[in-house]
Amino acid sequence: MIKCFQKYRIVVLTCWSGPYPWYLPYFIHSCSFNPTIDFYIITDNRNKVADLPSNVKLIYKTLEDFNTNASQRLGFTVCVNDPYKLNDYKPAYGYLFPEIIKGYDFWGHSDLDVVYGDIRAFLDDELLSKYDFISVRHDYTAGCFCLYRNNKKMNTFFMKSKDYKQVMEEQKHYCFDECNFAWSELREGKSILDLDTEIESFTHVIKAAELKKEINAHFDFILMEGHAGRLIFEDGKIIYKNQFEVILYHMVWLKEIYSPAKVFKKIPDKYYISPTRIYHHR
Repeated sequence: MIKCFQKYRIVVLTCWSGPYPWYLPYFIHSCSFNPTIDFYIITDNRNKVADLPSNVKLIYKTLEDFNTNASQRLGFTVCVNDPYKLNDYKPAYGYLFPEIIKGYDFWGHSDLDVVYGDIRAFLDDELLSKYDFISVRHDYTAGCFCLYRNNKKMNTFFMKSKDYKQVMEEQKHYCFDECNFAWSELREGKSILDLDTEIESFTHVIKAAELKKEINAHFDFILMEGHAGRLIFEDGKIIYKNQFEVILYHMVWLKEIYSPAKVFKKIPDKYYISPTRIYHHR
């Protein structure tokens, strides 16, 4: 697949510890249709990954490596024992991995339970020229995929939370990358700045800065999640109800109820996603 010229270079980082999930081939397959974006999986899993495209790269680091690096960079002790805790560090990936994001205009974080559509169709050069931060949800900073302009201001923006040190020092998971578990209230249309939450999450920080015009932030609901169904992946695009194109599908709930009897290593260029499963043929 030939890479077309794009003004802004994008790199997307994922930290993963432990056995790879069954849906990894779907993630990698979808990345291959976005050749102008580089994807790095930082992992302690040294098992061979089949059909790895040139724009998906593996970097081998243990949790101990992560803790050592984060402690040195942040200036206080970091001790991540549970891989799920890594989610709290997503807004800090640009600060923690400067050697990876060097030379890129934007960096992002991603989950592996994601199937990407045509990312550049939504995040074109015109949009990227205007914004410092982009979320694929309208109501909070989406942990599954966000973009940050690669500069000192945005790479250290997580430090604007008065609670970031507490979040990153403790073992407790705070959902810092999103909204400190205030999803329901935000889906109802409430402002996070009016909610009494345990810690000041990254959504608090970005929304407050946007209000004060400290940064240009873009929030738009351009993904599908959970048990949506009626989705078709075809040649790098995801179409909902045969009408609407979306940037990605986040199988945050689907993966909890569906696990294929056979783990597919070769993913077809067209398949279907129902509310309860993924199937390759109708």
